[in-house]
Amino acid sequence: MFIQDEVHLSLASIHKALKIASAKPIKKLKRDKKFKRYQRPIPGDRVQIDTCKIAPGMYQYTSVDDCSRWRVMELYKRRTAANTLDFIDVMIEQFPFPIQRIQCDRGREFFAVKVQEKLMKYSIKFRPVKPASPHLNGKVERSQQTDLREFYATADLSNFEILKNELKEWQTTYNYQRLHGSLGGKTPAQYSGALGDKTPLWEDVIFAYDLSKEHIQEQNYKTELAIRKLKRCL
Repeated sequence: MFIQDEVHLSLASIHKALKIASAKPIKKLKRDKKFKRYQRPIPGDRVQIDTCKIAPGMYQYTSVDDCSRWRVMELYKRRTAANTLDFIDVMIEQFPFPIQRIQCDRGREFFAVKVQEKLMKYSIKFRPVKPASPHLNGKVERSQQTDLREFYATADLSNFEILKNELKEWQTTYNYQRLHGSLGGKTPAQYSGALGDKTPLWEDVIFAYDLSKEHIQEQNYKTELAIRKLKRCL
């Protein structure tokens, strides 16, 4: 009896056998990308902002400091450029440190010319993230999920003005009482206070701001890239 030690099959034969057996093609599993956690070293170095629809005719504007997780929130009836302008004033008044950069998604309410001009007036850099990059603005989006679970889940949404006042109380609780594992068990107030000696003053931020490096940015990312490329060629 003859026994063949090796059997050689052509690719065509293998393909034919798999086709007869109705074998499905091997799919390569997609692994979730591991995003590196980052944190700015100084309070106010980068502040993430976003909007969240709470109910019809009710939107929360949210800002969170990338370093200390200090938050400023406000409730509005619409998501508009005019309300963004107002929220900028609220942030400047309520953050206990100067804001150097604003980071946001590419929502229309953030890209109005008046909004960008106001940021330039206060020497605040405008740094929107690329499209389809929600992880880059993850801190503010996660904090809004916390609001939905811990504040709005039990809040009465029927009275807009009362809810605005209650949101301010929740903001105080969040900044001064709520401990954060990412901050080593400290509150945002404790964490930002410990970095007070390293945090610049508004005068320092204004002095370091270079208006010649800033420009009005387009909401459409492809248009913005084309403008940048054109400027480099000039």
